[in-house]
Amino acid sequence: MPSIRLLSPRLANQIAAGEVVERPASVVKELVENALDAGAGRVEVEVEQGGVKLIRVRDDGYGIAESDLPLALSRHATSKIASLDDLESVASLGFRGEALASISSVSRLALTSRTQEREAASRVEVEGRDMDARISPAAHPVGTTVEVRDLFFNTPARRKFLRTEKTEFNHVEECVRRQALSRFDAGFTLRHNQRVVHNLRPADSVLDKERRIAALCGQKFIDSAVVIDAEATGLRLWGWVALPTFSRSQADLQYFFVNGRVIRDRLVAHAVRQAYRDVLYNNRHPAFVLYLEVDPATVDVNVHPTKHEVRFRDGRLVHDFIFRTLHKALADVRPDDHFRGAVAQSFGRETAGQGEAASAGSGYGSQQPWTGQPAVPSVGEHAPASGFGGQSAPQQEWRASDQMAFYKSLGGGGVSGPQESVSFGGTAVAPLDQPGSLDSNEEPPLGYAIAQLHGIYILAQSSAGMIVVDMHAAHERITYERMKRALAEQDLKSQPLLVPLSIAVSQKEAALAETHGDNLQQLGLQIERIGPETLAIRQVPALLRGADTEQLVRDVLSDLIEHGQSDRVEAVTHELLGTMACHGSVRANRQLTVPEMNSLLRDMEATERSGQCNHGRPTWTLVTLGELDKLFLRGR
Repeated sequence: MPSIRLLSPRLANQIAAGEVVERPASVVKELVENALDAGAGRVEVEVEQGGVKLIRVRDDGYGIAESDLPLALSRHATSKIASLDDLESVASLGFRGEALASISSVSRLALTSRTQEREAASRVEVEGRDMDARISPAAHPVGTTVEVRDLFFNTPARRKFLRTEKTEFNHVEECVRRQALSRFDAGFTLRHNQRVVHNLRPADSVLDKERRIAALCGQKFIDSAVVIDAEATGLRLWGWVALPTFSRSQADLQYFFVNGRVIRDRLVAHAVRQAYRDVLYNNRHPAFVLYLEVDPATVDVNVHPTKHEVRFRDGRLVHDFIFRTLHKALADVRPDDHFRGAVAQSFGRETAGQGEAASAGSGYGSQQPWTGQPAVPSVGEHAPASGFGGQSAPQQEWRASDQMAFYKSLGGGGVSGPQESVSFGGTAVAPLDQPGSLDSNEEPPLGYAIAQLHGIYILAQSSAGMIVVDMHAAHERITYERMKRALAEQDLKSQPLLVPLSIAVSQKEAALAETHGDNLQQLGLQIERIGPETLAIRQVPALLRGADTEQLVRDVLSDLIEHGQSDRVEAVTHELLGTMACHGSVRANRQLTVPEMNSLLRDMEATERSGQCNHGRPTWTLVTLGELDKLFLRGR
C-alpha cells in the first residue's frame, strides 16, 4: 500500500483545471465573469485560433492592487466572500477563487492591472510548469487585462480533445453571447483573428435591449416575442418569450438567467415546456430569453463546478411561478396584438430602423410594446369598389365604417356579432366572453370576411391588408378551449375499476404513492399500497378509462419523484379533449355563409391561444398592404 502524501500545488491546480477549464470557452467565461464582478462597464474579448493560441480579456473595472496580484493566482483566494454567511447568499458570478489558479496551471498567463489610487500599473506573469509569479511595472489604464496564451501547452492529452478552430470559436461566441444577454448595462466587444464579430454598446432603454437581443438572437425572434414582466411572492420573472409559431428544431435559443447567472436547470426546463404544451408543434422547442430575480439566500449556486446548475430552496414555488406566468402570457395573446404589430411594421416602422414588415405567411407582426393607433393608409387605391360596377371608391381615408358599408354591399346584412351562436357541423360555436356590442366605427382585429377559398380558408380584409384563416384549425382551438373550461368547472370525475389493477413498483415509488394519496385522489386516481412493492389501482379518471392505466400511473409517480408534482393526468386528458375537438370541428369543403365566417373570426378574437390549433400549427396569417404592393411593384 503506497504511503499517503500531499499533492503538489501544480498537480492540484491541474486537477482543478480539469473541472474548470474544459476548452477555451471555459477560460473566456471565467475571465468575463471576473470582469463583470469587478464593476466593468466595458469588456473586450480577443481570441486567436479559436482561443487556443491567445485569449485576451480587457475591462475597465476596479483593478487589482499590486500587493494582491500574486495572491490572485493562488487557489481559494478571493475578495468576494469571507464567511459562511457570504457563501449562503452569493451575489457575485464567481466566488471560489479557483479560476485564475486553474487557468494559469495549463497555460502561459499574464495579468496587468491598475487601480484608481495608483498612477502606474503592475503586471504578473506565470507559466504552468513552474507556477512562480513574476511581477513587473507596466503601462495600463484603470482596469485589468488578462492574457492566456498556448492553452494546454503542458497537458497535450487535454489538447487532443479540442475540436477545430471554428468549433472552438463558436463555443467562445456562445459564451460571450450569454454574458452580453445577462448584463445589458455593460458593453461587449468580441474579436477573432483581428476581426470584429460583435460590438455591443450598453443598453439602457427597452428599445436598446431589444436591439441587443435582435443582434444576438436574430430579428425574427424579437419580432415574434411576447414581453414578460411579473412579480409574486418575492420572485420576479421578466424577459421575452417567442410565440409558439416561432419554434426551433433544437433547444439552441433558450437563455434563462437567475440573478444574472445563466443556468441550465431541469426544473426550469420542465416549467417552460409545460407552459408551451398546448400550443407547440410536435418535437419543436420554444425560444426565450428570461430573467428570474430571487433572494440570493433562497438559491444555492454552489452545486456544480461550472456553476451552470442551481438548487432552489422552494423548487415547487419557483416551478409554479414560472409555469403560471408563461402560461398566462401565451394565453393572453390575441389577434389584435399581432394585428397592431403588423400594421406598425407595414406603415412606418421601417423608417424607425425596425426592419422590414413581417414576411408573408408568418402570421405575426412585432410583439414590441406599441401604444399608438394603427397607421391606416389614406390612399384610395387600396379601397375596394363600392359595389359590383367596378367603379373605384373616391380618394379618401379607408375607415372601418367604409369596410362595414362594403361588407353590407355584398349582401351580408349585419356583422355576426359576439352575442350570436352559429352551428358548424352540429357543434354550436358560442363566444367565450361577452365583450359587448361592436362599435360600428371600430374595426375588429381580424377584419371582415369576404370569401371562402376552396372550402378550406376564410379570406378577410382589414385596414392592414388580407387575412387568411384556416377555418378547421381555428374552430378546433375554439372548441378545445371551451371543452377545457367546461371540464375545469365540473372537476375531474373518477370511475371505479371493476377489477382493481395490481402493478409492481419499487419501494420508493410505493412509499411515494402512499404519501401522496390525497394528491393522487385529486387527479382522479385512487391507489392503495397492498405490499412493500405492490400497488392496487382502484379508480381512474372517467375520461381516461380507455388509456394505458399502468403506464399513466408509472409516469405520474416518475414526475412526483423528479419534480414533486405531476401534470401527467391533465396532459393526457387534454390530449383526449384535443382529439375530440379535432373530430368535432368544421371540416374542409364545408361551405360557410358570410355571417358564419364572421362569427368564427369574432370567436377567435375572444379565445385564448387562438393563434395556434391544438397541434401547434398557425390558424391565421396576414399579408400586409405593403407586401402586396411589393408583389405588384406598386409605388416604384
